[in-house]
Amino acid sequence: MAAIEDDHVDVVGMWVTEDGHIRQELLPDGRYDEARGGRASAYTGRYTVTGNHLDYVDDTGFTATGDIRDGVLYHEHLVLYRESSPS
Repeated sequence: MAAIEDDHVDVVGMWVTEDGHIRQELLPDGRYDEARGGRASAYTGRYTVTGNHLDYVDDTGFTATGDIRDGVLYHEHLVLYRESSPS
């Protein structure tokens, strides 16, 4: 289960770069699955949320961070937007 503080922002769902090349799905169990181009599950691992800050640990041990500001996920050098659900 994701370690989430009481004042956390809702992060669960699909986050996508503007060009659609990178798709990062943040799952409710604290796992993530990131696709890059045609490569599904290019990166997988776990994440924790504290406030609007995310800490990632890839299954290989690589670590990264992210922050959500104004509904946008800034993940290291990436800028990702929440994918809208089809109506």
